[in-house]
Amino acid sequence: MGETIDFYWDIGSTNSYFALRLIKPLAARHNATISPHPFNLGYVFRRNNYVLMDEPKEKIANRIVDLGRWAKRHHLPFRFPSTFPIKTSRALRAALAARRFGREWDFMEAMFSAYWERDDASIADYSGLRRIAASLGIEPAALESLAESDQVRAQLAAETDRGLARGVFGAPTFFVRDEMFWGKDRMEFIDAELAASRR
Repeated sequence: MGETIDFYWDIGSTNSYFALRLIKPLAARHNATISPHPFNLGYVFRRNNYVLMDEPKEKIANRIVDLGRWAKRHHLPFRFPSTFPIKTSRALRAALAARRFGREWDFMEAMFSAYWERDDASIADYSGLRRIAASLGIEPAALESLAESDQVRAQLAAETDRGLARGVFGAPTFFVRDEMFWGKDRMEFIDAELAASRR
């Protein structure tokens, strides 16, 4: 069995979309296991008094152009959504609920595809999350009930707090053992770390 890659993500993060798509083949190449950890960026932003859309408009415009370059380079059907940003806590909790049904990764991929490829912002609410659950054979009402439970709410807070304790400050963030890699553009460094651990 290979290494474990801890993957801290938020559905509202453009870079988490690319990271989700790029880390999977890399992990397969090294027989590594990906362990996903939802990370509540909204909470972290508020904690640090950071407002994403307060960045200079020139920087935001350039970021959108650059994301298009990434999509073209990696042949991904990315499109910037018309509703951005969105509140992500329900989606993050729903992914944790899907974990109980053994479908966490499939649920994550379906959410990212809906929002970042099909411009479907309904995943911010249960109208969209229930549709995804049904498509994966999960009873939608059961998923919603679990996602709204005190237990799953506490689990999301704990996942986020554990990330903060490890030094996570944004998404996506990866760990191979205690080595931290931040951003979608760190794949070659993760690749090298996994290769070194196999030697």
